[in-house]
Amino acid sequence: MRNEDEQLDKLSHTSGKSTGLERPLLAEESAAELEAVFKMLGNRTRLRMIYALTRAGEMCVTDLAAALEMKPQAVSNQLQRLTDRGILASKRTGINIYYRVVDTCVVKLLDRGIYLKEV
Repeated sequence: MRNEDEQLDKLSHTSGKSTGLERPLLAEESAAELEAVFKMLGNRTRLRMIYALTRAGEMCVTDLAAALEMKPQAVSNQLQRLTDRGILASKRTGINIYYRVVDTCVVKLLDRGIYLKEV
């Protein structure tokens, strides 16, 4: 456990961002906003979508639905939630809408989560 803590500590220090110890205690409103972020990310379908988009760079709804073995409408609904939250961006090319991850913090968080799962 100590080794995992040290490795995560290194990750936070190499990112150049401040750590939790340097920030003031979370206010109730900030904690509620953070809870909403984690609820958005705490969904296996949305996590799989973010991971697939991170790997591919960008994908259209039909390709993402095929990759995840889901119906395009179900994928589209989840993509809209992620887009509304500012995690994804979309562009229309002809009849297809292509999505890509624009929030690099989410990519880093996903990477760290996968790392924690593997250790």
